[in-house]
Amino acid sequence: MKNSLAKMDYNATKLYRNRLHGILSTLSKEHNDYPFGSFVTYVPSKCRTAYLYLSDLAEHTENLHYNSKSSITISRPNDSGDIQNSERLTLVGDLGAVVEEDLDDCKMRFHSIFPESKKYSEMHDFKFYELKIKHVRWIGGFGKIAWLDAENWSHKAPDWHGNESKIIDHMNDDHGNTIFSALHGQHGIKDKSAKMAFISTDGYYIDCKRGLHFIQFSEPCFTMKKFKDMLIKLAKEYRNFERY
Repeated sequence: MKNSLAKMDYNATKLYRNRLHGILSTLSKEHNDYPFGSFVTYVPSKCRTAYLYLSDLAEHTENLHYNSKSSITISRPNDSGDIQNSERLTLVGDLGAVVEEDLDDCKMRFHSIFPESKKYSEMHDFKFYELKIKHVRWIGGFGKIAWLDAENWSHKAPDWHGNESKIIDHMNDDHGNTIFSALHGQHGIKDKSAKMAFISTDGYYIDCKRGLHFIQFSEPCFTMKKFKDMLIKLAKEYRNFERY
């Protein structure tokens, strides 16, 4: 069961880190707490909480100011086209303004993944929000259903978060071959100029000629040792992909 749940958590994280849009559900202030759904884009933080860039004029923002209880539902159809057998992830938690100490990191991640969002900063009503996740529901297809361990999705800063720049600089300066091989192995892209852009508990983002791409670890890394071990594991796993 443990291995099964770990596999489901891995697949849920893969969907979450790569899909980047879904349906935000809030409690309607206007209509007596009935659920209100709206399409949104999001960006995962260095852990797995979700950053959103919302207008204060939007109905969903008025709702969250009234009641912070919210959820985001993310889905992806499978190759067969059977919608009932598709992957779905629902993140349930409280949505509130990003705290000052996390704001620069939030802006960097959001603007890196969605460059067009920079123009929203010229509109005074747009602000950054964060969904702090309390419950995680995963459906990976028929029979692959579970409430996942919310601890892996919590607002818990990894102990390496103060050393991100050092990690990134070291990898780009000394281990460009492992960045290339991971990009080739996970996404089929060959780009010698690829660079590590920023990192997370679940892996790291590579900036290459074909945009940003996420390189996923097999399990979350909240300590520096675990993060280092996972980088070494990926280097070994994709060694055969170092050839251009």
